[in-house]
Amino acid sequence: MSDVKLAIVYYSATGTVRSMAERLAATGEQAGAEVRLRQVERQTTGGEKEVTDAQQVEAEAAQGTQAVTADDVVWADAVLFGSPTRYGNIAGQLKTFIDSLGPQWAQGQLADKVYAGFTASQTAHGGQETTLLALYNTIYHFGGIIVPPGYTDGSKFVDGNPYGVSHVTGGGNDIPLGDTEFTALDHLVNRVVGITRKLAG
Repeated sequence: MSDVKLAIVYYSATGTVRSMAERLAATGEQAGAEVRLRQVERQTTGGEKEVTDAQQVEAEAAQGTQAVTADDVVWADAVLFGSPTRYGNIAGQLKTFIDSLGPQWAQGQLADKVYAGFTASQTAHGGQETTLLALYNTIYHFGGIIVPPGYTDGSKFVDGNPYGVSHVTGGGNDIPLGDTEFTALDHLVNRVVGITRKLAG
């Protein structure tokens, strides 16, 4: 039986963040964690245009992943949140889910867990770092324990993001994840699982 319960909660519009989440889930299981991979289902917001072809393809591809509930976060010892960058912040869909956790927050059920984040944007300076920092503002209110990758592994000097993991998709969302991103994702989840074990011990 696993000693670490890990929830990976993500919103993905066109599939990049989902692919990142799936890699985290696979590596987390290899590290011995019990993993729940959960998606925030897409709901069109008032500021969005009609669903694009890419978003429709992603909605169909993600049908096999369960929708997240508050119980998934309460259940976990560690939580990884993933979101595309939206104006230097997390996507509204993920924020809406997080905002719905008020009752669990009020009961102290979100405190004392390990948290970290991952994101993607179309451009290299498209707000990836501010997206992760904005996410972590919420974690402070939870009383959570943020475990960023920092520069704790040589691979972080390659991917260059000490706040979490990020990927640049390009203007057409057509740059796939590569070895740099996979290595960074593996390091993040292994670090989160390892630190969670140390805290529990």
